[in-house]
Amino acid sequence: MKEFNNAEFRKSDVGKTVTVYGWVNKRRDMGGVIFVDLRDRSGILQVVFNRGFLKQEFELAESLKNEYCIKVSGKIVARETDMINPKLATGEIELMVSDLEILSECDILPFNVYDDETDINENVALKYRYLSLRKEKLKNNIILRHKVITSAREYLNNLGFLEIETPILCKSTPEGARDYLVPSRISKGSFYALPQSPQIFKQILMVSGFEKYYQIARSFRDEDLRRDRQPEFTQIDLEMSFAEEEDVFNVTEGMIKKIVKDVKKIELEDFPRMTYQEAMDRFGSDKPDTRFAMELLDLTDILSDTNMNVFRKAIEDGGIAKCLIVKNNGDKYSRTDVEHLTDFVKIYGAKGLAWLKYDNDQFNGVIAKNLEDEKLLKIKEKYNVENNDLLLIVADKPKIVYASLGALRIKIGKELDLIDKDKLNFLWITDFPFFEYSETEKRWKAEHNPFTMVKDINTINDPEHCISRSYDLVVNGYELASGGVRNHKEKDLAKIFKALGISDAEAQLRFGFMLEAFKYGVPPHAGIAPGVERLIMVLAQTDDIKDVIAFPKTQSAQDLMDGAPDTVSESQLKELGIKIEYEKGEESE
Repeated sequence: MKEFNNAEFRKSDVGKTVTVYGWVNKRRDMGGVIFVDLRDRSGILQVVFNRGFLKQEFELAESLKNEYCIKVSGKIVARETDMINPKLATGEIELMVSDLEILSECDILPFNVYDDETDINENVALKYRYLSLRKEKLKNNIILRHKVITSAREYLNNLGFLEIETPILCKSTPEGARDYLVPSRISKGSFYALPQSPQIFKQILMVSGFEKYYQIARSFRDEDLRRDRQPEFTQIDLEMSFAEEEDVFNVTEGMIKKIVKDVKKIELEDFPRMTYQEAMDRFGSDKPDTRFAMELLDLTDILSDTNMNVFRKAIEDGGIAKCLIVKNNGDKYSRTDVEHLTDFVKIYGAKGLAWLKYDNDQFNGVIAKNLEDEKLLKIKEKYNVENNDLLLIVADKPKIVYASLGALRIKIGKELDLIDKDKLNFLWITDFPFFEYSETEKRWKAEHNPFTMVKDINTINDPEHCISRSYDLVVNGYELASGGVRNHKEKDLAKIFKALGISDAEAQLRFGFMLEAFKYGVPPHAGIAPGVERLIMVLAQTDDIKDVIAFPKTQSAQDLMDGAPDTVSESQLKELGIKIEYEKGEESE
C-alpha cells in the first residue's frame, strides 16, 4: 500500500527519498528534461526525469502518456524561485526521479481527464464514468459525500443513536411512488419490493424499544426522473421515541450545523420556521428559495369588485389574485419577453399573465387602460410601486396561482441573477395539510403518509382543514428532508385509514404486521430523513444530482456504463416462473 499522498509534500520534506504512485496528469518534454504532473487522490506532485541522472529510465519516461499509471522513486528537492507554482499545494518542491516503473498503460482517451472546464457530452461522460470520476470536480464531490456522512455518523453516535440496517427486500406497501419489484424464485408469483424508505421498519424499531435509530439508508422509487432525482438515492434516516417536533428539529438542526461546519467551515444560525400556508402565500411553494426577496403579493381584496371580468370572475369562483413585482427591472422586459413569461406560466395551468409597468410616475400596459384608477392607486400605495417596476399578475384557483407565480419567481430570480449562490438558507416548513385532493383519482389522499399524526383527530373528516404534525426541512429551494410525529394510537390510525378510503381488509393486507405490532405498547415517536444527495448538491453548488453520485443513471433510468437495465436469459425467467408478453410495437430490440 502507498506510504505517501502526493499532495502532502512540502518544503520541510526536502531531502527525503520517497516512492510515490499515481496517474500521469500532464507531461511536458523539454528535451533533456521531462516534467510530469503525477496525480493521485490527494492531488498533484511534479516529478522530474533528467537525462543526466537517468539512462534506461529516461527512455521509458519518453514513452509516458496521459493517464499511464506509474510508480516513481526519488528525492524531494526545492524548486528554483522562478519555478515555484503558487497554484499547487506542492508548488515549492518537486521529486527528482531516480527510478520509474510503468504499472499500466492507457489507451486513447475519449476525453481529457485533467480538463475540468470543457463540457463533455453527458452520454459519453456516463459511459466512461470511471474516467469522469478522475476529474477534480467529481472526485471532490464524492470525497465531500464521504465527509458529510462521516460527520453525521459522529454527531448521531455521540447522541446515543444506534445505526441499524433494515431490509432491502421487503413487502410492497402503498407509499405514493411506484415500487421496484423483485420476483421470488422460491415463492413463484410473489414479489419483494425495494424500499421507498425504511418508514415501517424504523417505526417497528421504536416498538422494539431501541429508542434512537439512524441509518444511511438506500431507497428506491420508480418515478420520472429530473435533475434532482434518481431512481436510487440515500437518506440519513432518523427515528426517536418519546419525542415530538422540537426534539426532531433540535437533533436535525444540530446535525446539519455540524456537517456544514465540518465540511464548509461555516457557522450556521438557527433555522427559521414557517407554516406551509405562509410559505405558499409568500413564495408560491412549500420549498421556497429564500435567498432573494420578490415575494408573492396579494391583490384579491383590491380586485374582488373590479369591472375587469378576468379578475373578478376568478375571485368569485373561489380563486385568488396575486402578483410579483420585479423591482427596478421593468426595462429588462419587452412585450415579447412578457409574452414568453406568459407561455411559461401556462405550463403550470394559468390561463394568462396580466402585467403592468410603472414608468414616468404612471402605469402602462394593456390592463392599465381597463383597470380602475382607484385600483391602480391602491396597488401603488400598498406595495410601494416605483418607476421601472414590472407587475406580473395571475388570478385563478389558489393551486394554480401558487404553482405558476412560484415557478415564475424562480425563473426571474435566475434570469436577473438575484440569487446569492454562496448562501445556505435552511428553513423549517410546518403544519402541512394532512390531505391533498387528487384530480385524477377524484379523492383525498395523504399528503405525506398515513402514519403521520394529525393535530386534531376530530378534523379527520374535514379534509380541507385537517393539519398534520409533519414538517419539511428546506434549503435553497430544495426539499432536503421530510418527517413527522407518528401516529402510535391504534384507534386513531383506524380512523385515518377509514378517511383515506383504506378498508380494514386492505389495511390488514398491506400493513397487517405493523398494526399487529402496534397492539403491544407503542411509545410516542417521531422522525425525519434528510436526503444525502440533495444536501451535497447544495454544498457542492451544483444543480445536477448526477454530480454527487459515483454511478448515476440517466434521465431514462439507464446506466450507460454497465448497460443496466438489460434483458435476462429465458432460463432465468423460467426459474422465476415469469413469461414476458409485449404489447404490439413494444418488443425489445
